[in-house]
Amino acid sequence: MKYRTLGSELEVSALGLGCMPMAGIGKGMYGEANSAESLATIDRAIELGVTFFDTAEVYGPYINEELLGRAIRGRRERLVIATKFGFAIKDGKFAGVDSSPANVRKACEGSLQRLGIDTIDLFYQHRVDPNVPIEDTVGAMADLVQEGKIRYLGLSEAGAETLKKAHAVHPIAALQSEYSLWERSIEEEILPICQDLGIGFVPYSPLGRGFLTGQITSRDDLPADDYRRNDPRYSRENFDQNLQLVDVVKTVAGRHNGSAAQIALAWLSAQGDFIVPIPGSKRRATLEDSMAAVDIALTPEDLDELEAAAPVGGTAGPRYGDAMMSMVRL
Repeated sequence: MKYRTLGSELEVSALGLGCMPMAGIGKGMYGEANSAESLATIDRAIELGVTFFDTAEVYGPYINEELLGRAIRGRRERLVIATKFGFAIKDGKFAGVDSSPANVRKACEGSLQRLGIDTIDLFYQHRVDPNVPIEDTVGAMADLVQEGKIRYLGLSEAGAETLKKAHAVHPIAALQSEYSLWERSIEEEILPICQDLGIGFVPYSPLGRGFLTGQITSRDDLPADDYRRNDPRYSRENFDQNLQLVDVVKTVAGRHNGSAAQIALAWLSAQGDFIVPIPGSKRRATLEDSMAAVDIALTPEDLDELEAAAPVGGTAGPRYGDAMMSMVRL
């Protein structure tokens, strides 16, 4: 494993593990997960040198954090644990956004208990709350740093102005947003700001929710209740056009004796040493495949070919439906 730094000093493995697909997210997202295999996947990640693990209180809710907490018990010291807050959760269900200072503290206390740790290494606001000034939210997060309950602050899917305002209150170590070969809009404004301010960038869905792995060649490959059947980029009108990018990724993978997933991750890592993708996995086999991407060095010719196949804005269909898109870039 190789290592990178988020912000000024938070060292993490060059690829992290997104725990969202594991037990707790539920059937109908990425298929049903098995808790025993999820725990074994985290074990294997640690064996491979992965130190960066990403979860959130809303995954389940709560069950995903509890699973990660069980997995890391007794070997906490060298790991970097990231979790996220920012939603109101009532009777075990999502009930809108809430980044009020009171909920920041409540969420932190709950996450600490479920994870079984004394300090959260990286605490993200999951989505910007339009009803709470970002200065108030970050101020409450900064208080938790002073109390030793969190080490570093992060935001997720924040817009440029929000990011700058937040960073002025307290240094932001990392911004987590979607970024991949088929979602490059982040390059237009957000990535340059991260570079200017010294903020690390953590791409989620770096494999296009599985599309860029090349393992899904038809909508029929998805279970009947898989939520990706409602994803605009997986729709009947967009699916075949988006497969053209996957064909190019597979061609590059062939030259490196690697997988399409490895090429997609290597491309992301090549965009800057402040970038740390977090591919999600719930099985050891997919984890091992993804983590091998750290050893792939793409050539200038590879990068040019991928650039031509995946220009900014070139993917067919929006990345989310209207309801989800209304919650990003605020």
